[in-house]
Amino acid sequence: MWQDRIVVDPDILVGKPVIKGTRLAVAFIIDLLAEGWPEAELLRSYPGLTHEDVQACLAYASTLSMETAGQTPHHQTVVTAEDRILISRVTNGRPM
Repeated sequence: MWQDRIVVDPDILVGKPVIKGTRLAVAFIIDLLAEGWPEAELLRSYPGLTHEDVQACLAYASTLSMETAGQTPHHQTVVTAEDRILISRVTNGRPM
């Protein structure tokens, strides 16, 4: 579950969602994937990053996109303004 790996702490990157124990923002990882970076390259470039972390970032973005589209995700979550910005960046501002 992404909730075990993604945290929001006002003292880390001004409260942006990050991978737990890192300063890697979820939006940064999603942006790299959207630009076409293969997961293997991410893992090679960021040695503390794991496959499970990447999957958590994708699950987090998926949850946000479902909530933005008015669908109910399979679990409860709180969507912040930062989350909505992430969705806008992932979708290039297009409606989902």
